[in-house]
Amino acid sequence: MDVESEVSADAAAAATNGLGGAGEAAAEDAEAVVVTNGLAGGGEASAEQRSLEAYAALYSGRTRLARLVFIAQRCGVEAIELAALRMAYDEAKAREDTAFYREAALRINGRLGPTHLLDQDWVDSVNHRAEQRKENLETELEVYKTCLHGESIRICYNDLGDFYYSHGRLTEAFKSYIKTEEYFSASEHVVQMCMKAILISVELGHNVRVLNFVSKAQGCQDPLSPIAIAKLQAVAGLARLGRKEYKLAAQEFLETGPELGSNYSEVIAAQDVATYGSLCALAFLNYSDIKMKVIENAKFGSFLSLFPEIRGLVNDFYYRLHGIIIYCF
Repeated sequence: MDVESEVSADAAAAATNGLGGAGEAAAEDAEAVVVTNGLAGGGEASAEQRSLEAYAALYSGRTRLARLVFIAQRCGVEAIELAALRMAYDEAKAREDTAFYREAALRINGRLGPTHLLDQDWVDSVNHRAEQRKENLETELEVYKTCLHGESIRICYNDLGDFYYSHGRLTEAFKSYIKTEEYFSASEHVVQMCMKAILISVELGHNVRVLNFVSKAQGCQDPLSPIAIAKLQAVAGLARLGRKEYKLAAQEFLETGPELGSNYSEVIAAQDVATYGSLCALAFLNYSDIKMKVIENAKFGSFLSLFPEIRGLVNDFYYRLHGIIIYCF
């Protein structure tokens, strides 16, 4: 059976409409970054290319591919469209992600010459190897089930989930990860399953499910690592943003720890935390809260310090508002 033909409708929709879990808000942010970095027209082609590469470098995995395809769809400038598609094509081929590879090749439509055409023989070869890999994993799983070896069964379900995810079969990946729950033997297994389920749910835009798994992970008996705490805080903010709960989203982003760094690039970048947190806070927090929770917040300040444009926006807004208040009194 052809692996590519098995890509779920949900996965296809996520790849076409989403940004690897970033959702509608992240999609708009990606478009804004394209514009502000000079990717929406004008300037030297080399500078635009560098801006695009710098933006793409913030992300990894399927998220990077989805964002590149999104930029190609929305930028409205053929040079940037083709640059984004070239990057998506090359990375998808290197990752053997035939779904994204095929989409990029079809969108290029021969405009980049013979080096970036759709190679159907390569696609068929990769899908054939993938199908063999799936059959091996399923055989291995049945052996472990017969032996009632719980930990090996859990690991095998994880491997199956990873396999499905790498091929864009998100619904099947989610089901495989959830099945590991029957074979937990440590708190770390709960957290691992939750993080994988969150990754899938973000990409599919299932924000309520994201929040449920965040809560489940946060409720583990054993203490979470600072990085895990920061990841859960950031992705909760992303889910709140997707649900248009902007004040709650602001609270989540503003409390995200600097340990996040680049450790969650498959879902969200530090720049996103700074941007989303600032915009939600400025729009939905009052003057005193902006001062205390944004301006004087050392934790969030670690994100703002990395992005002076966002810090400047926050300061300009706050001090102009301060001047208006003083004038009124």
